Amino acid sequence: MISRLPALRRYFSTINAKRLVVFLVLLLLAAYIQVLLSIAYYPALLSQKFAEPGKIKADAAIVLGASVWKDKPSPVFAERIKHGIQLYKTGHVSYLIFTGGLSAGDRLSESAAARQYAMAEGVPAAQILIEESSTNTWQNLVQACQLMQEQKLQKVLIVSDPLHMRRAMAMANELHIHAISAATPTSRYVSWRSKSQALLYESFFYVKYKLLDAHEHDCK
Repeated sequence: MISRLPALRRYFSTINAKRLVVFLVLLLLAAYIQVLLSIAYYPALLSQKFAEPGKIKADAAIVLGASVWKDKPSPVFAERIKHGIQLYKTGHVSYLIFTGGLSAGDRLSESAAARQYAMAEGVPAAQILIEESSTNTWQNLVQACQLMQEQKLQKVLIVSDPLHMRRAMAMANELHIHAISAATPTSRYVSWRSKSQALLYESFFYVKYKLLDAHEHDCK
């Protein structure tokens, strides 16, 4: 009997280890599902907070960059630009800040393509600010923040796709930008497949940002 005790201990320790692993996996899965839901419902929660969007005013709208097809904004980017133009034309903002650099194979940077699009829609060139060096959301906001400082702009609306807003606003807060979310009212992600892919993409990069990238930072 005594000789069997080590084997019994190993058996029960193995069971406990398996239970611990299962518990940790379930815990991580629950946390990830919570992140998914928070990203999916973030714009709706903000719309309740700002129940009268017509009264929201800001100095500028920061339109976050997205891909360009040669020299034309992609459909996803075009939705963001259109929303920025609408905010300008309805008097919500005085300036449009377009962000995004030049990608390999394109003829125009993201911000230059956006400026061209906005000017074709009647936005004066003097009311458009651009930066052409950023390649991701964090850099978009850092460069936009520098433009804000140069032009002495204090308050902005941040324009992007609804699912992108939680990560974008977290970054803006970290940079101490006085910002309000202004998600696009429409999105090119219309099918369940495209929406789920976009949600998984955003949740992954949101978790990555919070765990690995987030740090106190002032725009300089």
